[in-house]
Amino acid sequence: MDIQNPYLLFILSSFLHWAELRAHNILTKMKLRKFTILPLITALLVSLTACQSTSEENGEPSAVSATSSEENTALPGQGVTVRSGHSDWLEELFTTEVVNIGLEELGYEHADLQQAAYPALHLAIANGDLDYHTSYYDPFQLDMFENSGGEEKLTPVGQLSPGQGGYLIDKATAENYQITNIEQLQDPELAQLFDTDGDGKANLVGCQPGWGCNEEAFHHIDVYGLQDTVEQDEANYTVLLADMITRYEQGNPILFYAYNPHWVFVSLELNNDVVWLEVPFTDLPGDQSGLKDEDTTINGKNLGRPPALQRILANPDFLAAHPSAQRWFELVEIPASAVSAVSLRIEEGENTPDDIRRHAEEWVVQNRDQVDQWLEDARQAAN
Repeated sequence: MDIQNPYLLFILSSFLHWAELRAHNILTKMKLRKFTILPLITALLVSLTACQSTSEENGEPSAVSATSSEENTALPGQGVTVRSGHSDWLEELFTTEVVNIGLEELGYEHADLQQAAYPALHLAIANGDLDYHTSYYDPFQLDMFENSGGEEKLTPVGQLSPGQGGYLIDKATAENYQITNIEQLQDPELAQLFDTDGDGKANLVGCQPGWGCNEEAFHHIDVYGLQDTVEQDEANYTVLLADMITRYEQGNPILFYAYNPHWVFVSLELNNDVVWLEVPFTDLPGDQSGLKDEDTTINGKNLGRPPALQRILANPDFLAAHPSAQRWFELVEIPASAVSAVSLRIEEGENTPDDIRRHAEEWVVQNRDQVDQWLEDARQAAN
């Protein structure tokens, strides 16, 4: 019986009060006034209350102990510290923070985030110095993956965020001059539409030296017969894009390389402000040289590059020891549009680690229902 129920207490108190009065009358008549039943009644109340407390201590769970038990079973990562890293591309810090928030809700703690170049991150995972990072781009980093130990030392997990690279021009120029394929820029008159330095060649806003897309652009200028009409501008990519957007806002044609997700696709909306250019055939340098047209054709357009997946790269021993973490890695997905939106906020100055952590927390709140489903599935993986 729940002795702390107010209604039951009222009934019991009324009954005991009546019993006391009744007993007092009887004792008075018996001239035994030196006795009283009140101590007996008080003792009864105390013993009944104590009975309930004792029953809880002897194994009948209270609300608090039940909640504590549920929390323990729902935190498979409790007591484990996860070590993660990212490159100097701050958008990867955003994706890392989203992943770490999920791990925290599974009970894991995380060490200070490490920043390093892609090869160093891969090697740190392979050597067991880091548990995971979100900076593996499949298939672009396949050579790096193999050189760092391959499947024996590294495990790609999940499909964190989709990506696509290629060449674009502004939609107005594409429609006015019926330009759909970069090969058309063999025509000097069309190429001159994008001439920004007065040398008669189209200026392709490309990538800075050292990036894979820089090498690919030079390769394409050669294999697509554009040596006499197109040149790649090489400089700080962000500076080049900012200058290009200014030209677009002034009503001038633009030609550029970009990888989606990126803040440029917030400033210049795909299929509204800018459109992809096709390539005449697939021809890529290096480890992607064997790719065919069907490998790089997206929604009926051959963009010259395969779709890319930003994936989590993890140490296989860590995954084997932590099935809940592995399941979370497999499930969590962040749309390219969300990464692009955060990329723009970073570009506009919200770029401190605290800012980016806040962006990640906001994304989790906005997608709470989906995140909770992923986390529940991850918790079940521990059973």
